[in-house]
Amino acid sequence: MIQRIQTLYLLIVVILNGVLSFLLSMYTENGVAVMAYDNMMYMVAFIVSALLGIGAIVSFKNRKNQFVINRLNMILNLILLGLFVYWSLTISGEVETSEKGIGMLLPIISIVFLVLANRAIKKDEDLVKSVDRLR
Repeated sequence: MIQRIQTLYLLIVVILNGVLSFLLSMYTENGVAVMAYDNMMYMVAFIVSALLGIGAIVSFKNRKNQFVINRLNMILNLILLGLFVYWSLTISGEVETSEKGIGMLLPIISIVFLVLANRAIKKDEDLVKSVDRLR
């Protein structure tokens, strides 16, 4: 389970969405750092994404199921990214200083690692199919 590269990619996604999303600020508004736990929608999305990553790690015996769970996680991270983009485009004024934090990039980094994990899962599945042909 751990020796497979996709498990490491999924572990990185779990750490990004489960831990770092609550340690890094999403944005700074009027000098106050806004974290993921300040907004219930962001917090739930990050927690669900981390739980989907854990679910994909646990379902290592069923590669097709793992692939589908990763796809759902990618869709959730795309929705989260869309929420961040929507928020950043509809911020009122910009007269007062507001800075985007590194936490807004977490869905993008998660999507990259999920794509890498799906590519590795596909490679494993192709290897198993090719071995089955030889029997």
